[in-house]
Amino acid sequence: LSGKVQHGSGVVVKKTQLLDRGQWASKLEFLLAVAGTLVGLGNLWRFPYLCYKNGGGAFLVPYVLFLLACGIPMFLLETAMGQFTSQGCITCWRHFCPLFEGIGYATQVVIAYAAVSYIVIQAWAFFYLFSSFSAEVPWASCRNTWNTESCVEFDKTNMSTNWTANATTPATEFWERRVLGISRGIEEVGSLRWELALCLLLAWILCYFCVWKGVRSTGKVVYFTATFPYVMLVVLLARGLTLPGAMDGLAFYLYPDPTRLVDPQVWMDAGAQVLFSFGICQGSLTALGSYNQYNNDCYKDTFVLCLVNGGSSFVAGFAIFSVLGFMSYEQGLPISEVAASGPGLAFIAYPRAVAMMPVPQLWAICFFIMVILLGADTQFVSLECLMTSVTDMFPTVFRRAYRRELLLLCLCSVCFFLGLLLVTEGGLYFLQLFDHYVCSGNNLLLLSVCQSIAIGWIYGADRLYDNIEDMIGYRPWPLMKYCWLYITPAVCMGTFIFSVVRYKPLKFNKTYVYPTWAYALGWFLGLFCVLLVPLWIIFKFLCRLCLRADSGEKGTQWGSNCVVTSVV
Repeated sequence: LSGKVQHGSGVVVKKTQLLDRGQWASKLEFLLAVAGTLVGLGNLWRFPYLCYKNGGGAFLVPYVLFLLACGIPMFLLETAMGQFTSQGCITCWRHFCPLFEGIGYATQVVIAYAAVSYIVIQAWAFFYLFSSFSAEVPWASCRNTWNTESCVEFDKTNMSTNWTANATTPATEFWERRVLGISRGIEEVGSLRWELALCLLLAWILCYFCVWKGVRSTGKVVYFTATFPYVMLVVLLARGLTLPGAMDGLAFYLYPDPTRLVDPQVWMDAGAQVLFSFGICQGSLTALGSYNQYNNDCYKDTFVLCLVNGGSSFVAGFAIFSVLGFMSYEQGLPISEVAASGPGLAFIAYPRAVAMMPVPQLWAICFFIMVILLGADTQFVSLECLMTSVTDMFPTVFRRAYRRELLLLCLCSVCFFLGLLLVTEGGLYFLQLFDHYVCSGNNLLLLSVCQSIAIGWIYGADRLYDNIEDMIGYRPWPLMKYCWLYITPAVCMGTFIFSVVRYKPLKFNKTYVYPTWAYALGWFLGLFCVLLVPLWIIFKFLCRLCLRADSGEKGTQWGSNCVVTSVV
């Protein structure tokens, strides 16, 4: 790492070399890392619900079409950019189109928001996991200090007499009163939930030690974190299929309703799910691809990983809806009244179903370990993406002994303290606001359009094809090029316009209306990411004007900065 250089004066100067950037030790590490970040909580709690809501098996038609038109082409584009340049998602733009480097900064803002907010879900899961080690799972009864008089334990013999319009379930009260201590609105931030804060600290400590050596440590951790959730999923699927009412749940999940295909909302949901679940315009694919060997076949990897992601979402639906079918059977309620999406599925509906099973502690432990590991993989990659961007921008500063570890410690500490807002009594209101407007909002659609235009039209789709051919030895399917040029930007822009036309303000639990300042905050945080793109263009334009004024050069064309600097 270091050496000594003797100058003519006889003075010995210690010369420190930069640490190696690092590469994946094997192709399998790359595949597991990408699969780990793609197959996340959205596959578990969002896709099955969307499939059920939007026509069952018929929903697969728009989903597959969007997958072919947007998901796979953009996946290849981002992975190839990282692999070709061996740079993160900011500095890679300096090789392709410096004028659009703002896209890289925008993706890092999005992933920073996600790193702060989504780890809170792991904190909740840790809380539930620790609570599962008890003689009786605490969300199964109303005999606890946090329960109210409205709490009713379900029993087929008392369903008609005790259940009223104001009644609540033990699982709901455990979630809202014991775990969250939720306030009446975002205006009431309330006090810090110290137990959740400790769970959040535990989650950050685990993330730090799994990422602190870069791909050298992350590549080893993913062997467990990316595969064990599949073991848990198979176990839960096997258990779910043996429960009474499971087949009814699967029928609700898959029964095709072709008439739903004429509803534009179904197509918008399919397009949004593809973009968000494949990590498009979040920088993670570029960062992970940058650690590949130069001649790695990223084209084949794209199809393999997209198939794994889509297949995992589909199979997760069987595990979830078989249990919801059992829940519907036990309570005598229609599936529409027990089906849920998001945190409501993972922390109310599923625990409630688990409480009805024999040995509920075992199935609760299996489920929440799976939730923790699904979230951990995504968190590892988010941190690695941020670290890669910073170290690639300032290699002489951070690629030295122990400086990466210190930078990571500072990053984790800052994110932890920012995340404390989300484990207050009003934290869930902020979390849903960030998720809706920033982490999975319209900003990703607009960034996809910008990225397609920058690479497809300005840098040139054929030039990127040449770069990919130089890496893998052959040219990809021609349809990819036309997707970058026409289909992807058209589809993303159309989806964005439709979502704006059909815009409805976010409501918490479909009832609570946020104050005006909260909506303004959400829109500001979301649009700020996109505004970085034109702001960077203006900044580069002004820098070139100042440079021309200082140097007196009249013939320099600032637009030439958008021509790639060859790195081959």
